[in-house]
Amino acid sequence: MKLIIAIVQDDDAGDLIDVITEGGFRVTKLATTGGFLKSGNTTLMIGVEEDNVEKVLGIIEETCRTRQQIVTSPSPVAGSTGVYVPYPVEVEVGGATIFVVDVDKFVKI
Repeated sequence: MKLIIAIVQDDDAGDLIDVITEGGFRVTKLATTGGFLKSGNTTLMIGVEEDNVEKVLGIIEETCRTRQQIVTSPSPVAGSTGVYVPYPVEVEVGGATIFVVDVDKFVKI
């Protein structure tokens, strides 16, 4: 058995959970926060048999596409002098960060 840990953007999480559960897989959702943009993201934990790993990875790849988004630049480090004027920056968001790990034991109570 394998555990797939997928970190996805909040905008993609709902659709991804729907598609994964429609595919017959169980998923656990954890609300998390990203470091770079300090925006919300979602960490999904999906337990699957080894022969289903590629199928789930394909679902994630199809659902969580990268895209460009305009965001306000993050404020500078505290303690800097001068006036800070935020300006819009185009960044790539979306996609997924995925970890696949071995599961030594699975118990459902």
